[in-house]
Amino acid sequence: MKRRCLAAVALGNGDFIIDHIMVNDPLKDEVLIRVKAAGLCHTDHDSLTWGKPIVMGHEGSGIVEAIGADVKNVAVGDSVILNWATPCRNCFQCVRGNEHICENNSPVVAGSNGYTEGHAHLEGTTYNGKPIERSFNIGTLSEYTLVKASAVVKNPTEEMSFAAASIISCGVMTGYGSVVNSAKVEANSSVVVLGTGGVGLSVIQGAKVSKASKIIAVDINPSRLKMAEKFGATHTILADRKDQGLLNAAKEVKKMTDNRGADYAFECTAVPELGAAPLAMIRNAGTACQVSGIEQEITIDMNLFEWDKVYINPLYGGCNPEKDFPKIVDYYKSGELMLEEMITRTYSLDRLDQAFEDMLSGKNAKGVIVFD
Repeated sequence: MKRRCLAAVALGNGDFIIDHIMVNDPLKDEVLIRVKAAGLCHTDHDSLTWGKPIVMGHEGSGIVEAIGADVKNVAVGDSVILNWATPCRNCFQCVRGNEHICENNSPVVAGSNGYTEGHAHLEGTTYNGKPIERSFNIGTLSEYTLVKASAVVKNPTEEMSFAAASIISCGVMTGYGSVVNSAKVEANSSVVVLGTGGVGLSVIQGAKVSKASKIIAVDINPSRLKMAEKFGATHTILADRKDQGLLNAAKEVKKMTDNRGADYAFECTAVPELGAAPLAMIRNAGTACQVSGIEQEITIDMNLFEWDKVYINPLYGGCNPEKDFPKIVDYYKSGELMLEEMITRTYSLDRLDQAFEDMLSGKNAKGVIVFD
């Protein structure tokens, strides 16, 4: 059975169109999802220029519509959270617990076959009669999506809105996981967060649930800093756009941390010029973490590494969806992690243009597309 549904299709030239696609029933290891909500981030906007047509979206939640014969982890009618890092569970990295950088299925790890093995069968989704890829293997800006069973995790609570569940898929997991899984922030430590958008707020919340005693938020936007305090920042620094490498902000951080520097610093700005900035914020033997996915070439003054500082560049917060998503949901249920409050605005699919405009202008902590 083929389903005709609306989706946002990136054309590869900087534009997108809202148009109908066709989605088939699942094969034996696949799941058909009726998408209820899809979170937005800058990667979705970047996908407009990937040079090929693609069903957009890589954060999402929904309801299982149909399953293949071999699917055991979900059932028809289940509410689920989608996950774009679909593991094969057999490769070198997967067997070592690094399922988020699967060598066979990752859509972002160099040399993987992510758009073949990680995808549901390409003929399962067509546009104008031709197969079309789904962004990050899941393409959630669509009324229906066809994915591998490993791309879905059952949501263990009915208390959460689909909009809140959708943002766990990437933004929340990336920020929270960078703190908890990658940097392994310790209790009573000091943490600096550079940039307080959706990912930065998730870092702040990860630091809060890790019992950090001092959480310093740095941003150029005063309203973002007020929001950061709401989500757990204990101190804020209003940065100056002209502060190259945030070195002046780093001096303020040191004043707040016994003239030593913070134990951990997380870059969440996606500004290449600030890729080295977390190194300036941390003490000797501290940990700097680049969260936002900067991939451009940058220059780093090696003096910033003195002494014994560690710089890490994790992907997706070291995500293991089957373990991490339920933990995030538990923190949500206990009130320790705010998700509904992160969603500034919701939009219908036909207002995706406006949603992108609001995101790019910094109006939203998180915007979400919701489907009827």
